[in-house]
Amino acid sequence: MNKKHIPYGPYERFLKRPIDIICASAAIIAFSWLYLIIAVLVRVKLGSPVLFKQERPGKDEKIFKLYKFRTMTDEKDENGELLPDDVRLTKFGKFLRSTSLDELPEAFNILKGDMSVIGPRPLLVQYLPYYTEEEATRHFVRPGLSGWAQVNGRNSLDWDSRLQYDVEYVNEITFRMDIKIVFMSVKNMLLRSDVAQNTNAVEGNFAEIRSKKFDFKL
Repeated sequence: MNKKHIPYGPYERFLKRPIDIICASAAIIAFSWLYLIIAVLVRVKLGSPVLFKQERPGKDEKIFKLYKFRTMTDEKDENGELLPDDVRLTKFGKFLRSTSLDELPEAFNILKGDMSVIGPRPLLVQYLPYYTEEEATRHFVRPGLSGWAQVNGRNSLDWDSRLQYDVEYVNEITFRMDIKIVFMSVKNMLLRSDVAQNTNAVEGNFAEIRSKKFDFKL
């Protein structure tokens, strides 16, 4: 990435990261009992490993491992191939996703500095070649546990709209905006709105859509 991001103001420059550390540490300590309960239930109901790990691009497109509680089994067909996601996604897994409890381990990503509490959601590594120059600015900042696109429709938005919300956020990061997103995220979580049970169905067509729109080669 050739451009350099200039922080919008004092909050982004000096306060956002310390607040992230405090919030992540407090969450891990306060909900340690919940982490333990979910980990045991995942181990019993879905097997091992308890955590789902996947590489995602972070700030400045640096690749990191995203942590989540796993929500699917490892069921395979007679050829040893994994069954479709909707088959492997159990009722318990759907509950974890609908309540966003599967994302609790991302607090450790925040503590490590891979992520922020608020920021553009980290998408898949294979999407990197398909962003426009403007859309790629979403990687000027740390990805977030929740973001402006998530509270404005999340998976119900088309890709252009989702990425435009990310760009809007990166261009004007303020404490007021982050607090607004936090409250809207809590509201959405309580209502369990805009949650996709099959994320591959939602995200998996990104490269195909972009390759057709901008004449990229898959």
